[in-house]
Amino acid sequence: MQRYILSNKNKITLISGILIVFGFIGRFAMNNITIFTWSLIIASILGLAPIAIQAYQALRVKVVSIDVLVTVAVLGAFLIQNFEESAIVTFLFLFGAYLEQRTLNKTRSAIKELTEMAPETALKQMENGEFEEVDIDDVDVGDILLVKTGAKVPVDGTVINGEASINEASITGESIPVAKEKDSNVYAGTILDNGTIQIVANRVGEDTTFGKIIELVEEAQDSKSEAERFIDRFSKYYTPAVLVIAIIVWLFSRNIELAITILVLGCPGALVIGVPVSNVAGIGNGARHGVLLKGSEVIGDFSKVDTIVFDKTGTLTVGNPSVAEKEYYGDSIDEALGYLASVERESDHPLAKAVLEEIGPTRFSPVENTEVIKGEGIIANVNGHRIAVGNVALMEREKVKINDKARSDIGHFEKKGNSLVLTAVDGELKILMGIRDQIRSGVKEDLQRLRKLGVKNLIMLSGDNQGTVDVVSRELGLTEAYGNMLPEDKSAYIKRLIEEGRTVAFVGDGVNDSPSLALAHIGIAMGSGTDVAIETSDVVLMNSDFSRLPHALGLTKATARNMKQNIVIAVGVVIVLLASLIFSEWMNMSIGMLVHEGSILAVILNGMRLLSYKLK
Repeated sequence: MQRYILSNKNKITLISGILIVFGFIGRFAMNNITIFTWSLIIASILGLAPIAIQAYQALRVKVVSIDVLVTVAVLGAFLIQNFEESAIVTFLFLFGAYLEQRTLNKTRSAIKELTEMAPETALKQMENGEFEEVDIDDVDVGDILLVKTGAKVPVDGTVINGEASINEASITGESIPVAKEKDSNVYAGTILDNGTIQIVANRVGEDTTFGKIIELVEEAQDSKSEAERFIDRFSKYYTPAVLVIAIIVWLFSRNIELAITILVLGCPGALVIGVPVSNVAGIGNGARHGVLLKGSEVIGDFSKVDTIVFDKTGTLTVGNPSVAEKEYYGDSIDEALGYLASVERESDHPLAKAVLEEIGPTRFSPVENTEVIKGEGIIANVNGHRIAVGNVALMEREKVKINDKARSDIGHFEKKGNSLVLTAVDGELKILMGIRDQIRSGVKEDLQRLRKLGVKNLIMLSGDNQGTVDVVSRELGLTEAYGNMLPEDKSAYIKRLIEEGRTVAFVGDGVNDSPSLALAHIGIAMGSGTDVAIETSDVVLMNSDFSRLPHALGLTKATARNMKQNIVIAVGVVIVLLASLIFSEWMNMSIGMLVHEGSILAVILNGMRLLSYKLK
């Protein structure tokens, strides 16, 4: 029976709430006291059942929890027939517990989703030289595997034959596909966008980089034990104190009504209600402003953050490479753009899409005699013209004249972290484009707001090269920035910060970010990121709007202050009531209950202020 009641606690909470509403409708709309009374009695009994069971379980292990005091106080309220108090207190107590538990269970699906994303099969070379599909568990180190376009790389390995373009976002978080050729390293879980390669397996199963990501998430979630709530710590002293006071009063006065009055007035109604109200209001405000806060524990930890670590791609930057800068040289530029678009339309190079998006609608021409120069670019004939599209090395190979202005532009573009695409027509340089993943609009101002809110360290970790990372860091004025970071490097860095005593938040959006999101005190996911990142995180910025981050931090600080205020109000009122009841003659049940209800209203109104919170 106990197990059944506790397993249906949420249903009991819902039914209790409906009964309370029905009771008040009966009293004020129907003027029917019988409906009002019996609705509250039933609601009280239903709500008290799981609380009383929890109180019993706590007493069995010699812990006088707040459940004990709520149970005794509700029974006392029954004795003096204050059913309204007993019903509301039990409902709000259960509702607060529901809000916490619902969010704590949220991250448990993250590991399952990660596991489902892991490769399950591989094309393995058999003894006869043919490739057959086998279960991933049947792949051993040293096996030769075939990976085709659109397939997941099944293991960590080295390319021994073929060329391909691989999307490594699941490992590095970087959106630009990486070209792979013989002797290149590939990682399990990455996706082959174009080409076909053969690889030799170096690491398989749990030893792969993707396997380590799953392991890191599991370890990080296990290391996150729920911090002991302030109210629970307080109740260790508060609950026994109220019970002892009531017993002493009864022993000396033999006045059972006075003792019950002490229990009723000492019942932490405002204390029980105050924290959930602040949490609900804070979470509600966040939801209206595009911020999902996963529970009260998150609010408390987030409000204390002094260090925020950011992933680069998709977080500080847009996540899609595009043409950031361009320069044209000479005449007939529209014609040259058409030639460039014609060549890029037939290319599978990762930057071709960005070039085509920049050019937009244009007139395409037939492309002939295409020659791919590995690591440099493409040479082709278009409408009788020799077109060269690629980097500076290709221009030098084609003996394209680069004047002083063009060289200056090239140096300027490179300093800003651009990947360069140069286009020459018949040996004459016509177009220079700089392509990079651009910084989100308004990020610099948002980072300044975070500093004003008390964040001392703004750090960036990225799988991109250090040069590009340094460019972004300088532009945004970050405290520190590190490139060439794999998932295990990021999580190790987060762990080191935590060991140094910092309260750390991590902001990311990819599968590769999930270990760091889980390990940090607060994991913050961009809403357009992967489901795993969102599930693993504690805070989600909906629609990937970075500007919501300062509001989220300011909101949690305001909510944490509000909770403390409500605790002070609740405890202060109870102390005054009990002291007045014992040491004065003017305090009686009617006045005490009036003040008691007033304190509940005060903490509710104080908590509701958070609904209108806006970051100044």
